[in-house]
Amino acid sequence: MSDRSSLPPVRLNSEAQLARDALAAPLLSRAARLARWAGPGTRVGAGGELAEEQLPGAADVLGLTGEDAAAYASEAWRLAVDTGLVEIVDETEGTVAAGEELALLTSGAPQDVLGIWLAALDTVLADASVPDLDDLVDTMGEGGEIDLSALDWDPEEEARLLDEVLGSLYLLTVGESALGEVPVPLPALAASMVVPADMGEPTDDVLQQVSDAMMRLDDQFRLLEPIGLVAFQPVDEALMADADEEQAAPVDDLDVSRYGMVRLTPLGLYGLRARLIEAGFPAPAVGELTDKGADTLLDGTADFPPAAAQAEIEQWLARRELLPAAQELLAAARGADQGAPLRRLHCQQALSLVGPEAGPALRAVLDDPELGGLARVWLSENGASDVPPPSEAMVFWLTIDTVAAQLAAEGNSAELQALVEGLAQQHSGFFDAAWRVEHPAVPDVLEAMGRLHPDKRVAKEARKAAFKARSQQGG
Repeated sequence: MSDRSSLPPVRLNSEAQLARDALAAPLLSRAARLARWAGPGTRVGAGGELAEEQLPGAADVLGLTGEDAAAYASEAWRLAVDTGLVEIVDETEGTVAAGEELALLTSGAPQDVLGIWLAALDTVLADASVPDLDDLVDTMGEGGEIDLSALDWDPEEEARLLDEVLGSLYLLTVGESALGEVPVPLPALAASMVVPADMGEPTDDVLQQVSDAMMRLDDQFRLLEPIGLVAFQPVDEALMADADEEQAAPVDDLDVSRYGMVRLTPLGLYGLRARLIEAGFPAPAVGELTDKGADTLLDGTADFPPAAAQAEIEQWLARRELLPAAQELLAAARGADQGAPLRRLHCQQALSLVGPEAGPALRAVLDDPELGGLARVWLSENGASDVPPPSEAMVFWLTIDTVAAQLAAEGNSAELQALVEGLAQQHSGFFDAAWRVEHPAVPDVLEAMGRLHPDKRVAKEARKAAFKARSQQGG
């Protein structure tokens, strides 16, 4: 569905709320009502489908009317069978009974309800990968057999494409710069499936492919909405009318919402994350680290966007006494490994959420070579007036550590370039002093400064200092 390294943490609703959403999903709700309605007199066909003479009664139970009532009732019944809400007692006689899963919808735990909903989702996704029934009928031969070769339908490819679209929706819904609850225009999703990333102006053929993909997605999302996966505004049927026909009212074809809009629901986020995990993708969720140690917290949030990292840390702190929590965070922030600078940065961010209760823990590490600079910054920012000034060596060590952390967190960002320029400008002898600092990241930091600084003379100084630092460290 997506690249394994690109999945940001998702914020999920509580399981209790998600279970309520699942029970309220129209399709699952209808399936449950039919399962409770079914009895000894209910008859099914050889494939478990509701007998044709039973469909009007099923539609009445569901309060369905109109020409599609029987089809909707049949769809709900099949879901009830597929999810175990209904059990086929005797295939020969075509008799049924309530399934074991039905009781779980009312008396089971939220996880039980969500397990049934996930099974229902699998069924609906499989249905969404099947071509339109009208297309199937058109391929029937004289013997009433469906000619799949004439349909040009590859079930695995169709399922893969739908997974890719849903994966894109997932990424657009989570993350720091995600759209969240803002719906995505259907043409944009369709274009992401068809148009190559390096293509300039799309050709007429590509535009036709986008239009075809958009209409296929329209069909699929109409099927996926009743199970609660998405909130969907279908394509306006007026846009599909024959251009030669007179319109009762002018069509505003510049209104993008008329071409279809879709967004994942909170329940949909839960469902897609479950499928990602089942497929072997790391799909983190905010709140998973609350019962872990501070070392796991700091390492685990290393790749989180800032807002998600803060939310995770807030939940972690909420379950602990603040002074011991601060002490544990500081202990976890120590180290000379490659990930240590970023751990210390996240430790500093975590401690900013603790408040005055962390003061004694910070004072206890003022003489620590790795944490002393961090402690002084925290105490000063929290109004302490008796903070001892840092030594020059500590200032330079903290500077290198900070740049190393920013490199790990953001790479060669504009913010880091501004920091590099500021450091070189404020300290005329910065590079001559920096290469002597006893910090394992000194060579990498100085090389990065050489790449990032726009002044060629200063960049050359940084590279020379990096060479000296690497020689000093013996690498």
